[in-house]
Amino acid sequence: MARETTSADRTKSSASNAGARVAAVNHCNLHKGPNMTGIDPVTGQSARLFHPRQDRWEDHFHWQGAVMGGRTVIGRATIRVLDANDPLLVAVRAGLMEEGFDFTPD
Repeated sequence: MARETTSADRTKSSASNAGARVAAVNHCNLHKGPNMTGIDPVTGQSARLFHPRQDRWEDHFHWQGAVMGGRTVIGRATIRVLDANDPLLVAVRAGLMEEGFDFTPD
């Protein structure tokens, strides 16, 4: 028999999602370092990195399951510099997506 989800379950789930997001952000920040640009692996072109206050996420990225895809040279260069598709991060995202977590920014 399935058990009813309680507010405590939702709080615990939110906390684990937040913890996973913090770990992912730390991973990307460590890889970014002082880099302001990166190389697009498709074109070999140098591109500035995605700026969350100036750029729209959906213009530069998309999801292929738990793998982040780049729509533009900016998106692809950013993914590469931040190592955003590190296998561990992809596995964590996949698990969270199975639990219903949506990684698409508001």
